[in-house]
Amino acid sequence: MLTFEVDDPRAAIFLDPARSVDPVRWHELADEVRATDPVFRVEHDWVEPFYVLTTHEDVFEVSRHNDLWHNTRRSVLMPKMQDQMLEAMGLSPHSLVHMDGHEHAVHRKVTNDWFKPAAVKKRQGAIGEIADAFVERMREMGGECDFAQDIAVPYTLHVIMDIYGVPPEDEPKMLELTQGMFGAADPEFMGDMSDPFGAVVETIEGFREYFGEMTADRRRCPTDDLATVIANGEVDGCPLGDTQELWYYIIVATAGHDTTSYGLSGGMQALLEHPEQMEALREDPSLATNATEEIVRWTSPVRQFLRYAQADTEIRGVPVAEGERVLLSYPAANRDPAVFDEPHRFDITRPDASKLIGFGVGAHYCLGSQFARREISTMLPKLLEAFDDIQLAGEPLWAEANFVGGVKHLPITYRLR
Repeated sequence: MLTFEVDDPRAAIFLDPARSVDPVRWHELADEVRATDPVFRVEHDWVEPFYVLTTHEDVFEVSRHNDLWHNTRRSVLMPKMQDQMLEAMGLSPHSLVHMDGHEHAVHRKVTNDWFKPAAVKKRQGAIGEIADAFVERMREMGGECDFAQDIAVPYTLHVIMDIYGVPPEDEPKMLELTQGMFGAADPEFMGDMSDPFGAVVETIEGFREYFGEMTADRRRCPTDDLATVIANGEVDGCPLGDTQELWYYIIVATAGHDTTSYGLSGGMQALLEHPEQMEALREDPSLATNATEEIVRWTSPVRQFLRYAQADTEIRGVPVAEGERVLLSYPAANRDPAVFDEPHRFDITRPDASKLIGFGVGAHYCLGSQFARREISTMLPKLLEAFDDIQLAGEPLWAEANFVGGVKHLPITYRLR
């Protein structure tokens, strides 16, 4: 397993996945970077150099100007060696988050109708039924569980697999694959890491095999699910290519699951650590919508994306040459005191919560943001209605992650109301 040895602790929080397990210390260092060096250059032998952007304004502006700042095939920070090996094997990621311009627009259009607010609203009944089933599961657990692993992970997985049309009996396989792809660089999820590159390749091939069979089935027998849309999707009048199709399946499955589960588990931790906020939500379930915005701001499950300058430019007077890259730090931007009043205060009634930037901005705004919001805002009121005296039963543990991460274990006790 690759280990980043970084002398500067400020650079380390953006490079080393292990630094994310202490979010308080992480934000202390991010605050320092934002205050003293908001366009912060990071250099390390394992990666190509990049600038970190930590202010809300800079992250917003770069995201908005997607004509100047492109995602490219290397939109996620990874070691140079891993990137080069994936490219040599023809396995470089090629999903929506790795596309720009016309290519991105036409591929996004394939599934766009499924993720519009009106379409997502029609699935509220199904989301509610799935949430009810997991509330019942908590009842059966007898007053104690690991909320992250027992509830947040399988609940959010079930929702996205229901949208896909994946049968429930295949969900364990999907969990294995999603955690293998974006397993937060955490040894617990990545399994045998004696060959980390091989593990990634094995996961990609697992997705290819599973969704290859599903594609063939949906082409023979189309149904009313998202897999059918992707399997029969066309771009510029031609069927999706095998690579584009594979990565479409991967990005929807992983981004639609891991990010939301970390948002839900992190949101529950925040409510447990701020019992007055939990009680306010219990007394007024209508606060769930704004509470969800605050939870996404607070947890920022997607930690970063890279953008590449398409021309010589500058940020805050710092020259950035064509081809150089910047890292958009969403957790740092979501705690910017220039935008959020008392940014390190968790408040579900926060009037500025909607200014969060965790779902991105502009052309690459998160396609599944409406589903994520509904999953969290549906589950929390149901839990608080069903259970009382919810308490931490141990130390919350955060995943090692520098891309997608959050609370991976959240032991709790509770009793029926």
